[in-house]
Amino acid sequence: MINRLKIAAAAMVLTTPLAVAGPIDTACVSSDRSARSQRLCGCIQQVADQTLSRADQRRAARFFRDADAAQQVRMSKSDADNAFWARYTNFATTAEAYCAN
Repeated sequence: MINRLKIAAAAMVLTTPLAVAGPIDTACVSSDRSARSQRLCGCIQQVADQTLSRADQRRAARFFRDADAAQQVRMSKSDADNAFWARYTNFATTAEAYCAN
């Protein structure tokens, strides 16, 4: 009986997702967008973890509060901004495909 309880407890711990919110998840949940949900924001954060550095995630999280910031980066002539925008659009495309209902 005790072994079964240990196995059940271990299975629960191993299958429970870690609830570590990243910058994208935090910005998403805090946004005023009507489509936001805990599940969707968590999914988007998972994609961000796979496709963006933490610095890129912090930068992209600002876009949830200030859409004009995204437009400024997109229109920038800076090589650094263009490289970031390429990573960001890859993230956005991947998140859209992976997190779609």
